[in-house]
Amino acid sequence: MRRTLPWVLVVVLLLAAWQSTRRAGDDDAAPPPPGATRTAQVVRVVDGDTLLVALGGAGGARERVRLIGIDTPETVKPGAPVQCFGRRASAETHRLLDGQGVRLVVGAEARDRYGRLLAYVHRSADGLFVNAALLRGGFARTLSIAPNTRFAARFAALAGQARDAGRGLWSACAR
Repeated sequence: MRRTLPWVLVVVLLLAAWQSTRRAGDDDAAPPPPGATRTAQVVRVVDGDTLLVALGGAGGARERVRLIGIDTPETVKPGAPVQCFGRRASAETHRLLDGQGVRLVVGAEARDRYGRLLAYVHRSADGLFVNAALLRGGFARTLSIAPNTRFAARFAALAGQARDAGRGLWSACAR
């Protein structure tokens, strides 16, 4: 018993210290599970395919969100030049989402290697499927990474239509 008592005290003290480091509301900031739908407010458009949102509304936990299934030309990648049509693609995402409420549908894989939440994004005001709209307008190319391929065929068709019609980056940039 005497040998066990110090170990029990160590465990109790460690648990108490761990509990005191947790902040109230930490569980609310946990990422939603794959396939979950969350509401959010767009705080800032980072570039054409990345957003900063407040989950649940303006006062919610901040999350960086990467739109699934699309890739827009780079505008803010450190050490890389701004790519052809990048500013225009970013401007279109700003036009569609600045200050907007959105519905996020989390991908089968919820996070990328940079820790960003992976989601399909729908504008709350009218239900616009933003990932698809950027492809349809020629502001993005497809980017299918398993297991987040739920709309891969639809996205490929939209990108193909934009390419065939010469919309957006398909007419502005070398293929």
